[in-house]
Amino acid sequence: MYKKVIVRLPNWIGDFVMATPVLTDLRRQFPTAEITAMCPWPISDLLKQDPAIDEVFCFTRTDDFFAMKENTRNAIERLRAGKYDLGILLTNSFSSAWWFWQGGVRKRLGFAGNWRSMLLTDRMEPPDIRSHQVDVYKHLLQPLGIPMSETAPRLFFSDQEAHDAMELLVERGYRPGHPLIGINPGAAYGTAKCWPPERFRALALRFLQDPDAFVVFFGDAATQSLVKEICAGAPERMINLAGDTTLRQLACLIQHCDALVTNDSGPMHIGVALAAPIVALFGSTDDVATGPWGQKGAVINKHVSCSPCFKRTCPSDFRCMNQIEVEEVALKTLERMKTRV
Repeated sequence: MYKKVIVRLPNWIGDFVMATPVLTDLRRQFPTAEITAMCPWPISDLLKQDPAIDEVFCFTRTDDFFAMKENTRNAIERLRAGKYDLGILLTNSFSSAWWFWQGGVRKRLGFAGNWRSMLLTDRMEPPDIRSHQVDVYKHLLQPLGIPMSETAPRLFFSDQEAHDAMELLVERGYRPGHPLIGINPGAAYGTAKCWPPERFRALALRFLQDPDAFVVFFGDAATQSLVKEICAGAPERMINLAGDTTLRQLACLIQHCDALVTNDSGPMHIGVALAAPIVALFGSTDDVATGPWGQKGAVINKHVSCSPCFKRTCPSDFRCMNQIEVEEVALKTLERMKTRV
């Protein structure tokens, strides 16, 4: 039985959310263990109130060489002080395995590859079949006697946080009880994952043909100008919150939505974790691997000949996204709203 377990969670929001079932399954298998979740700030904020863990090991990522060196030294010292007897690496990088090795984590379990196999005491090959990323992470637990589970991605928030999120919507003009559709028009990886902004605007205006409906746009600082352009001159019932929320606020706002229309992105997976009905627009990426877990009928994907290409920008005519029509997305969204529990 392991007494101290540390789990290195992924760095990207979507991957992080897809990895959360691992924490639940570990707690179920090792109920008395002290479980630490390790991930960078600000994603670490999403772990607050998580009942499966005892501690959050937060660090800061940086591109500055000297700051990176200092962060590495501090992390390794903290790992040594933790005296962990089991470390699970849900990241595939060499550096994360090196940190665990230097930090004296006794049993180091992770996927082989990226020149790091020698740093792992227990290494596995990824599943040999095309699998959802949620199941890929769960696959890594099998050497611990933890079978593949049906555990879903999840996040935890207080009633006060949910109340405050609703208050923010009300401050921006939303009337509680009216239909609320969230739209996330960005994606961190690149524009190849994104439906054209003019179509998101047309979609929002289509929803606002219902005089009772409200549309709220989400986004981070990087997509703030894009969303501002989409919402320019729009009716008051189109609310722009891009760049105005923390990650936890964003999640609580998504939880209030009757549906979320989104590209393949971190907010899409946040919506899944909070059981919000999703309409996910896929083109350059693979919905089998990273689609909305457990939500059948949520994806629109034209499966053109060059898809999935996994490129950051489209080198040709962007047919994968251009073939997705506004009315098609609108009708799918109205259908998905009926599944809201």
